[in-house]
Amino acid sequence: MLSFNRRTKIYVYKEPTDMRESYDGLFYKAKKLLKKDPFSGHLFLFINKRRTSCKCLYYDGTGLVIVAKRLEEGLFSRINPLYKKEVVLTQAEFSLFFEGANLEKRFIESPIEIKKVARKLKALNL
Repeated sequence: MLSFNRRTKIYVYKEPTDMRESYDGLFYKAKKLLKKDPFSGHLFLFINKRRTSCKCLYYDGTGLVIVAKRLEEGLFSRINPLYKKEVVLTQAEFSLFFEGANLEKRFIESPIEIKKVARKLKALNL
């Protein structure tokens, strides 16, 4: 399992990611789309569309590291792409996510938002 210090943040890229992407593609998404420094020592989490696989990119002080996981059963929690705020997981949430726990309710702002999000996701066929 990955180990971090208390200051390590886990940033989630909300859009589905092609798991064929490697260092350069994930680095680009962290730097340009999330607008974060990939060399900061923070972890960047990317999830595929089917939610069966994820990749983590982080800099360990000597080089970029990619950790990939494919669930044999179940799905990773949906991180709603319509959630307006930046998604930053705590280390405990990341551990739960990595084990396949459901964190979907964490990324909905209110009951009214749930209805809006459900309609938009239905329109997008997600």
